Amino acid sequence: MRRARRNSSSDEGEVDMTPMLDIVFIMLIFFIVTAVFLDETGIDLTQPPPPPENTPPPPNSPPAITVYVDDNNSCSVDGLRTTCDRVLARVERQLADKPGASVILRFHPKSKNRVLVQLKDGLDNKGLQSKIEVIEGAA
Repeated sequence: MRRARRNSSSDEGEVDMTPMLDIVFIMLIFFIVTAVFLDETGIDLTQPPPPPENTPPPPNSPPAITVYVDDNNSCSVDGLRTTCDRVLARVERQLADKPGASVILRFHPKSKNRVLVQLKDGLDNKGLQSKIEVIEGAA
């Protein structure tokens, strides 16, 4: 006699996934608890609102030193062309002539961000306060 084979699922072994899920959740909790989140600072490029047209300039306001970077990444300090790596030296010379002056960094929107960051970091390292403006056209 021939026996008929029965195809039943009772002969197959089942794998319990509960321990593997437990390990996955424990690893997830471990990595969340041990993760280090960096607090990175960025450059604020929000433009202040323009002053009203009727207000006179404040008396005894210190003069400003203007650094301009055009769309070709050419730099100038108070209208005098210079290479971008010599801007800090020129600003320091201008500060000798205009003590207490503030520094305004003006950038064309198509200029490279690398130049902006290098100039801003250089001024910050020298302890000079600067204001950033993104403008269209020439200085």
